[in-house]
Amino acid sequence: MLGEDHSLINEFPEYQTVIVKLSQNDPAFLKGASRYNALDKEIRELELNGAPIDDEAMHLLKHDRAELKDSLFQRLKSE
Repeated sequence: MLGEDHSLINEFPEYQTVIVKLSQNDPAFLKGASRYNALDKEIRELELNGAPIDDEAMHLLKHDRAELKDSLFQRLKSE
């Protein structure tokens, strides 16, 4: 669905406490989470505005978001 919120807390509500804890205590996690949420916001805005970029660029943004999501999830699971 276009414009869907895939923010980290929305994707992993069961890890909300861990996300908050890591964001406060782990600068590397905070940097990754901030980048992930910024990518998600950018993708959402592009989708809602009719994606004024080409398909390849949109695919790359979504790929980057997915890779970041996977690495952040691995970190969440290890807590």
